[in-house]
Amino acid sequence: MHTLTAHEIRDKIKNKEMSSKEITKAFLDRIEKVEDKVESYVTILPEEAMKAAETVDEKIAKGESVGALAGVPMALKDNLCTKDILTTCSSKMLHNFRPPYDCTVAQKLKDADTVLLGKLNMDEFAMGSSTENSFFKKTKNPYDITKVPGGSSGGSAACVAADEAAFTLGSDTGGSIRQPASLCGCVGLKPTYGTVSRFGLVAFASSLDQIGPLAKDVTDCALVYDQIVGYDAMDSTSVNRKYASFEKALTGDVCGLKIGVPAEYMGEGISEPVQKAILAALDSFKALGAEYEDMHLPLNEYALPAYYMISSAEASSNLARFDGVKYGFRAEKFDDLVDLYAQTRSEGFGAEVKRRIMIGTYALSSGYYDAYYKKAQQVRTMIMQDFDKAFEKYDVLVTPATPTTAFGIGEKTDDPLQMYMADICTVSVNIAGLPAVVLPCGYDANGLPVGLQIIGKPFGEAAILNAAYALEKNISKVRPTL
Repeated sequence: MHTLTAHEIRDKIKNKEMSSKEITKAFLDRIEKVEDKVESYVTILPEEAMKAAETVDEKIAKGESVGALAGVPMALKDNLCTKDILTTCSSKMLHNFRPPYDCTVAQKLKDADTVLLGKLNMDEFAMGSSTENSFFKKTKNPYDITKVPGGSSGGSAACVAADEAAFTLGSDTGGSIRQPASLCGCVGLKPTYGTVSRFGLVAFASSLDQIGPLAKDVTDCALVYDQIVGYDAMDSTSVNRKYASFEKALTGDVCGLKIGVPAEYMGEGISEPVQKAILAALDSFKALGAEYEDMHLPLNEYALPAYYMISSAEASSNLARFDGVKYGFRAEKFDDLVDLYAQTRSEGFGAEVKRRIMIGTYALSSGYYDAYYKKAQQVRTMIMQDFDKAFEKYDVLVTPATPTTAFGIGEKTDDPLQMYMADICTVSVNIAGLPAVVLPCGYDANGLPVGLQIIGKPFGEAAILNAAYALEKNISKVRPTL
């Protein structure tokens, strides 16, 4: 049962071929069996999950209407607020924080009658590319537990790949959904900025963060996105527009689709197995009636430094609220209020979070703002214009999702710049606020997944999901053996 997709589970429950209690029990058993190897969860909620499943079964038995994902077991990244349930951001700073409210996406999934299995491990405050920055544990890649699952939504991706939930939600600031989706061989969608409410998402970089689904296939990704997309008055950056069903947009017809392949994403630093798999996938698109050609995004080389400047500056501002006064961790020994702040933040934050706060604070300080933060925002505008120009000619862009397949645990922890380079293929999408989906398109010699990224125009989720759906049918998937 735990190998079923979300849409298969939905259909079987509605057709009364299985109960929500049965499927939830199957997933809880799976968690018990493999979680000690994968370590994707921070908090597991067996009693609450079974109670929610029982409620769904009772509704169906009475003939009452149920939500679009009725009875489907899922899990949430631990930076999404859940009422009275620990929301830690995998940080000592929030080790005991239980929010008094649900974030908008959690409420929407409740309304869709899903079953919450628990909260998932991540890089602390979403800062990292390997989920090695968690205060609690290091999540492993289900394809090879000596490898990282990616980050910062590593727990969300590993959970799906290991069949410990039917789907999960993650957040994507510079590739934090797509990079782990690539390394763990699942499908991850980073929506257009403003389409999914950020209310109740613990902020890292407010102008870049976006919530999205990680799932076993493209259909599930579209189905979940249908449930979480939409305007929210509680989020000032939410876009007020109507959306057609993304699941129904999956026709698989890509005949005449114009694909641009940016040369900057296929050159130095991209490993041979990744390049080989991407080129094979492009040939599959061609066989399906699409056409592709090489093109250029000349400013792409500036995306990574601009991203780290903008995100670190916004993080230094957003994380100022964690001071030991209202909630979360508080230092035991301090002399006065200022010392309370200093001791709490020194003890409560991990090394990577401190590093980015210091970079961001410096970039925003008097005398340096114009040279760093303002300059990065100007580069951001130029990168957006680069994409606008590309989309005048092409319907979608195709790139690798990561330069390599999954790397070893501990391999890059001593070199932050090497770790930052893991996001080289993904950060420009967040800078431009564009949608992008990642799906597995092949495997390297060691059986590790290679991810392909499809980037779309603003609000072009239907086009990229349909392109991914068409390709998915032509790619044979290998499941991890745990």
